[in-house]
Amino acid sequence: MLADTPAVVLGAGVNGLGVARSLARARVPVWLLDTDVRRAEMHTRAAKPLQIRATHGETLVEDLVHLNTARFSGVRPVLFLTQEESVRTASRHRDLLSAFYRFTLPPADVVDTLLHKEGFQRRAEQLGSPIPPLVHVRTLADLPALERLHYPVVIKPGERNVDYGWQFRKAYRVESAAEAAELVRRILPVLADVVAQEWIEGPDSNIYFCLQCLSRPGQVVASFTGRKIRSWPPQVGGTASCTAAAEVHAELSAMTTRFFQDVGVIGMASMEYKRDARSGEFRMVEPTIGRTDYQEEVASLNGVNLPYAAWRSELGLPFPPPAATRRPVVWRVRSEDMRSAAAQGQRITQGYPRGGPVADALCRWRDPMPCLAEGLQRVRRALHSRTSKMLPGSLAARSKS
Repeated sequence: MLADTPAVVLGAGVNGLGVARSLARARVPVWLLDTDVRRAEMHTRAAKPLQIRATHGETLVEDLVHLNTARFSGVRPVLFLTQEESVRTASRHRDLLSAFYRFTLPPADVVDTLLHKEGFQRRAEQLGSPIPPLVHVRTLADLPALERLHYPVVIKPGERNVDYGWQFRKAYRVESAAEAAELVRRILPVLADVVAQEWIEGPDSNIYFCLQCLSRPGQVVASFTGRKIRSWPPQVGGTASCTAAAEVHAELSAMTTRFFQDVGVIGMASMEYKRDARSGEFRMVEPTIGRTDYQEEVASLNGVNLPYAAWRSELGLPFPPPAATRRPVVWRVRSEDMRSAAAQGQRITQGYPRGGPVADALCRWRDPMPCLAEGLQRVRRALHSRTSKMLPGSLAARSKS
């Protein structure tokens, strides 16, 4: 029966946990796959955990095929991707994987274009979309182009890169061309793919996002608009807390649908915007293509269960109208939201909708094990660190002798 078709969520972490919980809320059987079964999120009651060897590349393809033949013989589960590298792999091997799993991706050239910040920039400019100017730097010879931008600017990698992530922050705000050139010189030996884009003025609470599921170009199965409350680190980091933004849903949903229709996006996708504090206009920041968004669960908590909409769409079933919520629900990564609030001299509840519920990304009364596992792992790390410092021969021990 179609109702028994399982969902396979690739990649744990906050994203995968939120997707698993959203699907379980709709009584969909869920498998959560990751390379590390010790991750706190893998202890959720919302899914069956399963260890795989990789989340991208040929090894992932081999593991997914083996999983289907070993666990889902005769059934094509619905596959949910949570990471960009997984999207690249699934796109390149879509013909093989589609025989074993149900999933929807844009055409391969659309995936390749929109996963790169410069590729997205050029398509947005061609379509006349509201997007700040950008400069792409691959070599030292490109550095003079940084002089063309109006400062401040934000500097970030052209696409997600592991080596970059180990050594640099997600993004940097810089105030001058000289500062930008100095930073880019340090990045280029690690990643010869850097973009500098003019800064959009405004606080993190001016950042909005539209999450969608599209069955085919222009055919929106479900759509949700939210806004950030805080980021960590402030101004240049990922979402620390967010909530619904019904007041701008009609405008941003229409703008997002129009762009996705024009470029041929289908499946799970989203667009991030920032309202310019000077003009009040929304400017595009970046899309998420072929996968769920980091804060995807905020939509489910506010009545629009996008993973469930995608699951039903893959099975050819209609998606019921979204459930109305009385008050906007806040979704937050508690530790990061607390640090962000402290860094900005804010109360933790500052910016939250008055009287609305708050849902922690990890800790839930009805699903306590991820939170308990994270707490236990934190204690073990602290004890290991303390013990290591006190062992004979350690630097800390020698300093006390």
